[in-house]
Amino acid sequence: MQKKLSLLAGVVMLASTANVSADTFEKRVSVGVIAGTTGFGGDISYRFHENLAVTARYTDGLDVDTDFEEDGVDYDADFGMKASSLKLDYFPLGGRFFISAGAMMPDIEASVTGTPQDGMTYELNGTNYSASQIGSVVGTATVADSTQPYLGWGWRSSNERGLGFFSEFGVVATDIDVSLHTTNGFENLDPTLRDDLRGEEESLKDDIDKLPVFPVALIGISYTF
Repeated sequence: MQKKLSLLAGVVMLASTANVSADTFEKRVSVGVIAGTTGFGGDISYRFHENLAVTARYTDGLDVDTDFEEDGVDYDADFGMKASSLKLDYFPLGGRFFISAGAMMPDIEASVTGTPQDGMTYELNGTNYSASQIGSVVGTATVADSTQPYLGWGWRSSNERGLGFFSEFGVVATDIDVSLHTTNGFENLDPTLRDDLRGEEESLKDDIDKLPVFPVALIGISYTF
């Protein structure tokens, strides 16, 4: 009987301590500026519990130029990066380290221009076309432009008032799409060229789609109120 009373007293004391901890936690709001792989911008984070916070973020203004080579055609792609997100941050130890899950709305798209390596002949899906016949091959390449799941982890001092640095690393799912056309519009009259352009799109899509996710990495400065 004495052991049961001691155990009961211990449980009551533990519950009381937990309630005190929850009652004494001060809710905090953090505002930050960011630079990362989806651009430059800012976020606001509301830490409403010792272990939980909700964060909204927007980034824009980063351009990345890259090249692809496909069967004798050099493609230049100028990607523009921007994204918004809403996520829940879980601080397992109640300190700075957190794990995030939520939704990201990335808009990662490039304008694409193809140039024949010999300057005269395009090889599209295994078929040769003269540049004088079809003009230039242009289009768009999209990595992601719709709401996608996001997972990440990082460090942030949102439990303490004042100025601080934070960082985050994560991944967002991609949805690759490529669309090509010729400047002369000859594919509207030639079904074979139209089919070859569709085949070229699939080849470029495979080149871009090496990873099923896009890496998100950022650093920032925040102030917690």
